[in-house]
Amino acid sequence: MIVLASAPLAVAAVLLGAALGKIRDVRAFAATIEGYRVLPARLALPTAVAVLVVEVVAAALLMVPVTRLWAAVAAVLLFAVFLGAMGSVLRRGLSVGCGCFGGRDLVGPGTMARTGVLLVLALMAVAAGPAPFAPLQVPVAAALLGVAFGLPLLVPGSGRHGPRGGRASGAAGTRGPLEHGPRPGTPFALEGAPERTADRVLYALVSPGCGLCTTMLPHFTAMAARMEVVLVSAAPKDGSFGADGPPLVVDPDVYDRNDILWPPYAVVTDRGGTVLAAGGAADPAQLQAVLDSAATPSPS
Repeated sequence: MIVLASAPLAVAAVLLGAALGKIRDVRAFAATIEGYRVLPARLALPTAVAVLVVEVVAAALLMVPVTRLWAAVAAVLLFAVFLGAMGSVLRRGLSVGCGCFGGRDLVGPGTMARTGVLLVLALMAVAAGPAPFAPLQVPVAAALLGVAFGLPLLVPGSGRHGPRGGRASGAAGTRGPLEHGPRPGTPFALEGAPERTADRVLYALVSPGCGLCTTMLPHFTAMAARMEVVLVSAAPKDGSFGADGPPLVVDPDVYDRNDILWPPYAVVTDRGGTVLAAGGAADPAQLQAVLDSAATPSPS
């Protein structure tokens, strides 16, 4: 049947596209994997590399009839693991970047539906066996991809985009079910924090394995001309953030204690360490939103 015979070509295109989207910044993909909180942080980078290798190799082997079955089975396992990890994220109420194609989609009903459809395509590729290539498989495979990426858009909740923690937290007690981070009016829990010397302190949470953190570092550093800035990392010092910038505090438990999901993240406190605003800081606009929120008095 031409539909079954076209499934391997569609799955190969998906795997290759996914690998190309993530290979541009493997460390950012590793940071996304770490955000799922299903593996120890030290395994995030090796897992990211392993996933990329499997995607590329499986995509290539799907094009060869004699190796197609094993490649299709690998694709089934890969999509099943992805689906299980996403389900775990939703059950725990986390707001996590999907990381599926190197984009900025958040895990949600839409990404789960898309992965579910891709899993079905992979199962179809297993059923197809070593079917020979035919020109008609190309448009049929394109149609299958259209279904795989089009149908999930109809699922409610599939339109959420942007890095996790992209909104600054509002007043205490007003956060939605997918919002995380320290609430305004509560203490920012940080071990080893230097003595605060200004009325406003920006704590910039960064990670050596985070590509966005490296991109945002100059913006955090530039803020030091306007206010006190402290870099915060859960990883040991490794020189990634240099010695000439703001001071760096290493606190392995800072994310868990403050319910922060992943970096880059910004927390603004007063001199006493009380949170004024907090939120994701994956780009300058998000950082400015946190700063503006800190400058706006909370309703009493």
